[in-house]
Amino acid sequence: MAVKRRSSRNLQEAREKLTHTSGLRPEFDYELLLMFVKNELSTAVTTPLLAVIVAMGAMFWAPPDRLLIWLATVLLAKFILVSLCRQFLKTPRERAKARAWRGKIAATEFFYGLSWAGVAFVSAGSQGEAAHTFVFASLLIVISMHMLFASTVMPIVYAGTLPMIAAIVVSFVLLDNPFYWGMAAMAVGVYVYFIWLANGANATATAMLEFRAEKDALIAELEQSKSISDEARLRAEEANQAKSRFLATMSHELRTPLNAILGFSEIMRSEILGAHENPTYKEYADDIHQSGQHLLTLINEILDISRIEAGRYELHEAPVGLVDVVEDCQRLLRLRAESKGLRVVERFEPDLPQLWADTRALRQICLNLLSNAIKFTPSGGIVTLIIGRTPAGGQFLSVKDTGPGIPEHEIPRVLRSFGQGSLAHQSAEGGTGLGLPITKGLTELHDGTFELKSKLRYGTEVTVTFPRKRIMQALPQSSQPGGRMGRAKIDELWRAEARR
Repeated sequence: MAVKRRSSRNLQEAREKLTHTSGLRPEFDYELLLMFVKNELSTAVTTPLLAVIVAMGAMFWAPPDRLLIWLATVLLAKFILVSLCRQFLKTPRERAKARAWRGKIAATEFFYGLSWAGVAFVSAGSQGEAAHTFVFASLLIVISMHMLFASTVMPIVYAGTLPMIAAIVVSFVLLDNPFYWGMAAMAVGVYVYFIWLANGANATATAMLEFRAEKDALIAELEQSKSISDEARLRAEEANQAKSRFLATMSHELRTPLNAILGFSEIMRSEILGAHENPTYKEYADDIHQSGQHLLTLINEILDISRIEAGRYELHEAPVGLVDVVEDCQRLLRLRAESKGLRVVERFEPDLPQLWADTRALRQICLNLLSNAIKFTPSGGIVTLIIGRTPAGGQFLSVKDTGPGIPEHEIPRVLRSFGQGSLAHQSAEGGTGLGLPITKGLTELHDGTFELKSKLRYGTEVTVTFPRKRIMQALPQSSQPGGRMGRAKIDELWRAEARR
């Protein structure tokens, strides 16, 4: 929650920068003034040193006492300006009124510009052509420096440079010489060009601040969205855990009375305590027992999927033969297959090593895949079981049927818990929608991969692959006889069975 409040506050501040306007431009007075202050403090040594150099150069034609007074004035103005800038930095932002500080600094900058302008009038009558050229070049250098460092705040630019350009123009115009008038005009032209450059730099600085504010706003929005997403994810995880705990608890509580129902219904349909006078009672008892078995299977599946989703399904691993498990499951479902007139084809690669796996989980995987194939394959169809080695050294189980198939857009749905395709809803043999999710979850618990391929009118293929690290012994190379069975070989076997 603290992160959320902080991101909301940052977002609000960034949006205020973009929406609060002064005239027609975004309000960044404080940031622009802060940039000027930092630039001014960076020249706290260089500009006084420049003033000393100018004073030393002017000693060839100006009286030293006047130069010292001028230099002292420049240094005093610079000291006041630097002190004011440092005071601005020490003032907390929330208490600093940018407009008031801008007025103070502009006034001080004007005084600083006047002090520099005084060099043009130090013993003006005794100056020669070289002296006027020196003053002209010196003041233009200072003006260019002011334009460079103060361009973020244009009122300060005008306050600091207008006195100096005015001093050049006035001092040259007062000289009765067209050459100096031309220099005064050139000074004005250069000043206008400098102002144009300064306005461009000011626009660039303002645009940079706008982009930074937009970036801050985007970052704040991303942080806020992330905090909302994290909170929603935590709630979803808590809800999922609560659901899993509820299902596990209810499944456990339901199985206790259900075992009693199954036991008594078994006694009743077996007529252990005596024959029923009415044969219908025996049929009812058989219906009760079958319904109880179905309900117990459903409860066990719910309990399994809840444990898998909660990450609390424990594997009891031991060496087990994949072929042996599949043959046992095939024998259990043989009657169902024969009653529908299905042909079950087995293609098992010989001499397969054992897997290090949970026997119960492996049996459940095989039963789920085989029962689904038998359930949705029409009479006279073929169910093909293939077991072999993978190119990577693992083992796979492939179950393929010749049923109606699953539409491609429904595959993600049938792999979700309680998800069923349109065929399952239309079929009288629709299940709970937990078989494939449980199979997929148990396969992944064994570090394996689950792959389902299906196409309408072409049947369904499910392949479960177990990695090499679960194989109990080293595998032979693929170049040796009886090596790994690849995808091309599987497809060839399926085509051969289809031709039969």
